Amino acid sequence: MKDNFSKRSHLYARFRLTYPRQLFEFLISLVPERQAAWDCGTGNGQVAAVLAEYFEKVYATDISENQIKHAVAKPNVVYKIEAAEQTSFPDELFDLITVAQAVHWFDFPRFYKEVDRTLKSGGILAVFAYSLLKTGDETDAVIDKFYTKITDPYWDEERKFVDDNYQTIPFPFREINAPSFLLEHEWEFDQLVGYLNTWSAVQHYIDKNNANPVDKIAGKLRKTWGSEPKKKVTFPFFMRVGRKSLNG
Repeated sequence: MKDNFSKRSHLYARFRLTYPRQLFEFLISLVPERQAAWDCGTGNGQVAAVLAEYFEKVYATDISENQIKHAVAKPNVVYKIEAAEQTSFPDELFDLITVAQAVHWFDFPRFYKEVDRTLKSGGILAVFAYSLLKTGDETDAVIDKFYTKITDPYWDEERKFVDDNYQTIPFPFREINAPSFLLEHEWEFDQLVGYLNTWSAVQHYIDKNNANPVDKIAGKLRKTWGSEPKKKVTFPFFMRVGRKSLNG
């Protein structure tokens, strides 16, 4: 599992997305019980904090100590600094395991082995993510160029799994069809810039060039954004959901 976000964990906590309530309601409708959930690659705990409203106990792990330091505190959420592929959890502990915007960084065979070990029979694994944002106006062209030209050489190869909407990742569980969910937010301009600064490719660019690539497009972004205080931004959302067989 790669750690691409420790250096900008303070930005990640402020500007990463939240997920729609309907997503969690769907996942809860699938689980056999609500005793324990594991949010793997939790970042600063956006998903774990919501799961805490449904489960007696939520365990949230990340390899980044800085991310965990910025995590949302909840009385029934236990944060641990552990790799996705090797944890200290006992066998068959979890009713639900979630991975938000992170599974593409994992060692798939080792992670799925850990899922199979720690997930209860009949339990649910849900991995989900989102891709490039859209505003529906000229801002899209600036962001598309930023993604495909300026930062393109600085993305890790695992990013292709996101570009493929997770359809090319291995997924060795009995798959469940999931409904479509809309990731839609009303953002101020500073939120857009802040979000772009959370990209792992931006950090790689900074590490190599000692300059922030977001600065290259800030003027064009401001011009295309216009005078509106807020704009609607949408993110294409995708997920894979599977159930562990009842016989283990």
